[in-house]
Amino acid sequence: MSHAVPIHAPGVRLFSFMAIPKVMAKSARIPALFGGSMAAAGSYIAYKIEEASSFTQDKLNQLKEFGSNVSDFLGGFNIGGSGESGSGSGSGGNGGPDGDSATAVGTAAAIAGVLDDDENEQEKEELIDQEDDEEEEEDTTDDQMLNLTRQMIEIRTLLQEIDRSSDTLKLPSIVVVGSQSSGKSSVLEAIVGQEFLPKGSNMVTRRPIELTLVNTPNTAAETADFPALKMYNLTDFSEVQKILFDLNMAVPETDAISADPIQLTIRSPSIPDLSLVDLPGYIQVEAADQPPVLKQKIREVCEKYLESPNVILAISSADVDLANSAALRASKIADPKGERTIGVITKLDLVEPKVARDILLNKKYPLKMGYVGVITKAPSKSLFRKATGHDAFVAQQNFEYTYLKSNKPEFVDCSVSTRTLKKKLIRVLERTMSMSLAPTASLVQQELDETAYKFKVEFNDRHLTPKTYLAENVDALKLAVKEFNEHFGRAELRSILRAELDQKVLDLLAARYWNKATDKQSDTKLLIKNLEELNQMSKEDPYWSKKIDLATSSLTKLGVGRLSTSLIANAIISEVDNIVDQTQLKNHPLAKEAVREAAQSVLNSRYASTADQVENCIKPYKYEVDVEDREWTTSREHSVHLVKEELSQVNEAFQALKSSIGGRKLSQVMTYLEEGGKLNEETVGFSQVLLNRGKEALFLRDRQTILNLRLKALKSNGCKVKENKFKCPEVFLNVVNEKLTTTAVLFLNVELLSDFFYKFPRELDAKLSQNLTEEQVENFAKEDPKIKRHIELQQRKELLELVLQKIDGILAFQRSKTAMTAPRLGRS
Repeated sequence: MSHAVPIHAPGVRLFSFMAIPKVMAKSARIPALFGGSMAAAGSYIAYKIEEASSFTQDKLNQLKEFGSNVSDFLGGFNIGGSGESGSGSGSGGNGGPDGDSATAVGTAAAIAGVLDDDENEQEKEELIDQEDDEEEEEDTTDDQMLNLTRQMIEIRTLLQEIDRSSDTLKLPSIVVVGSQSSGKSSVLEAIVGQEFLPKGSNMVTRRPIELTLVNTPNTAAETADFPALKMYNLTDFSEVQKILFDLNMAVPETDAISADPIQLTIRSPSIPDLSLVDLPGYIQVEAADQPPVLKQKIREVCEKYLESPNVILAISSADVDLANSAALRASKIADPKGERTIGVITKLDLVEPKVARDILLNKKYPLKMGYVGVITKAPSKSLFRKATGHDAFVAQQNFEYTYLKSNKPEFVDCSVSTRTLKKKLIRVLERTMSMSLAPTASLVQQELDETAYKFKVEFNDRHLTPKTYLAENVDALKLAVKEFNEHFGRAELRSILRAELDQKVLDLLAARYWNKATDKQSDTKLLIKNLEELNQMSKEDPYWSKKIDLATSSLTKLGVGRLSTSLIANAIISEVDNIVDQTQLKNHPLAKEAVREAAQSVLNSRYASTADQVENCIKPYKYEVDVEDREWTTSREHSVHLVKEELSQVNEAFQALKSSIGGRKLSQVMTYLEEGGKLNEETVGFSQVLLNRGKEALFLRDRQTILNLRLKALKSNGCKVKENKFKCPEVFLNVVNEKLTTTAVLFLNVELLSDFFYKFPRELDAKLSQNLTEEQVENFAKEDPKIKRHIELQQRKELLELVLQKIDGILAFQRSKTAMTAPRLGRS
C-alpha cells in the first residue's frame, strides 16, 4: 500500500477515489435528475474494471448480469430522457439509450455494493513503522526516567487521596486548555490512542477530567478505571466515552459547569506515564440556552488548575491567529513569563507549511518550552465511512507521518508530531515533578508529625482497621450469644409459654363463665346467681359438663404449635436485639439489621417443622385428658394465684377510675346507669365520656363480685378433688395448660432452640464477614463517627508515611546519580 500524500491546497481535506463505488450505490436510488451522471460514472468504472485482473473481470461479468436485472426494474422510470413514456424512439425501452443508461446505473450500483467489502479491507490501515524513517530529536528518555515518572505520578495520586482539597500537598500535572474548536480533545485522544472523550454539538465537557496514564508493558489489553465510581478494567472505550458523557451531562444546564473533577485512569502498553487534566473549553459567547455567567465560571475552574506548579498545555489551531488564541491568553495570565507553558499547534495540514513553520519557530509569541505541531485527525477516505476507535488513531498517525515527511524541508528545526509531543511531555513532567519533590517532602513531613501527634493523643497509637473492628464486634456478639445460650433453656421457655397460655385460660374463663350476655343489670344478677348455684351443686350437671368440655376444646385447638413457636422465636429475636444494643454494633444500623436477619433466617428455617411437631405431640389432649391427684393439687394452687392476680388488677383499675373522676361523681353515674338512665342526661349533666367511664366502673365492680365468688369456690372443699372438675373449670383448664406447656417446651428446646444456637454464629459469619466486600466493611466501620475518625486518621498517617518513603527514595536516587556524574564532569 502506498502512503505517499500529494501536495494539496491548504484548507482542503483529501478525498479518496475508493469512495466512488459507494457514491454510485447511493446515487442509484436517486430520481431521473442524476441519471446521466450515473451513466457516465458507470462507464468509467466499467472501463477501469476491464483493465483489472482476470478475477476482477469475472466479477464484472457477474455484476453486468445483475445490472441487467436492475435495468428491468429501472426501465419504467424514463431515466435520462425528457419524452413521455410511450411508443417511439424516445421511450425508455430496453433497446433504447435509456435502457443502456439504466443498465449502466444498475451495474454501477451492483459494483459499488459488491466492492464495498473489498474497499473496507483496503481501508484497514496498519501503523507505519516510523522508527526507521523519521529523524527524531535526540531521545534522552531512558527506562530509569520513565520509572521515576511513574513513581512520582503514584505519589501525586497518593497525595490526592490524602487531601484532595489541599493546595500545598500536591505534585504538578499537565493541564490541557484550549477553545472548544482548537482540537484539545483530539490531542488527548492521539496521546492515548483511543477515542474516549465525550463528543457533542453543545458543550459536553462540563467537569475537569483528571486523567492518569499508566504504561503497562506486560499487558495486551487497554483498560480504563473510574476509581470514584468503583468501576475497573473497562475494555470498551465506547462505554468509557458514554460514562464520561453521562457524568458531564449530569451537571444541570442552569450551572453548565462544575469544579468537581472526574477521575479516570487508563492503562496500556502503548501510552506513556503521564498525569493530565482536561479542562472545559473556553468559549467566546454564551449560547441562548447557557447561563450568562458561563464564561466566568469556565475561567474560574481553569484558573485553579493553571496555578503553579502545574504545566500548561496550551492548544491552538493553526488556522486561527495566535493573537486570538484563548489558550495562550489564559496561560499568559497564569504564567506571565511562559516558563511552564507548552504551545501545541493543531491542524497543521490546514495552512501552508511555511505559515506553520513561522508559528512553530516560537518568535512572535515566545514560550520557553516552545511549540509542538501536530495533526490529530486524518482526512476521511470515504463520505460514508468514518474510522473510529483504534482505526482512527492508526489513520491519524499514518497521515501525520506521511504529511510531515513529504514536507520535511519546511519543518526543519521544528518540533512536530504527536510522538514528539509525548516524549516532550514525559521529560517536562519528570523535570517539573522532580523540582517539586524536595519542598513537597518538607510539607509531607510537617503533616505527618501533626497527624502522628493527633493519633497518639486521641487513640493512643492503637492500630485499627475496618476488618479488625468488624471481627472484634462479631466476636463480642458471639460471646454474648453464648452467654445467652447458657441462661436460656427449658425453664425460660416454660416461663414464657406458661404466661401466654395462662392469659389464654383467663380469656376463656371470662368468655364462658365470667361475662354476662348483655349490658342489662338483670343479666349480671342472673350470672352471679348461676355461679353461686354452681358452687352448691353436689353432682355433675350436663349443662356445666358441656360448658367445661367446650372450654377445654377451645384451649387445645387454638393452635398451640404455631402459637408457642412464634412466641419463642419472637422472644429470641427480642433478646438478640438486646444483646446487640449492649455492643458497639448499636451504632451501626445496617449491622443491627444484618444480625436480626441472620437470627430470623435461622429461626424461619425451623419454624414450620417445629410448629408441626408440637401440634402433633399435643394432639392426644384434644380428645381426652387424664388428671392425677398431684396435678390437680398443683393446678388448684396455681388457679387461686391467677384469680387473685386478676382480682388485684381489677381492684387497681377500679381505684384508678375512682381517683380520676371522683368517688361521689362516679357513684352518681353508676346509680344513674343502674336505674336504666331514666333521668334526662342534660339535666343530670353527665357527658358521654363520663357515662362511658360509668359503664366501665360497673363492669369492674361486677367482675370483682364474680372473681370473689370464684376465689371462694376454689378454696372450698368442693375443688379439692378432681371429680368436681365441672365445678372448678379454672383448675381443670390449668391442668390442661400445664400438659400443653410441658409437651411444647420439650420439642421447642430440641427442634428450635438447640438448632438456633448451633447455626446462628455461622450465619453471623456469613452475613457480617464472608459475604461483605472491602468497601462494605469500610462503610460499616465508618458508620460510627468515632471509629470513622480513628480509621481515617490512621489511614492518613499511613499514607503520609508511604508518600514520604517514596519521595525519600527518589531523592536518594537523584543524589546518587548526581554524585556519579560529578567526577566525570571534573575529569572532562
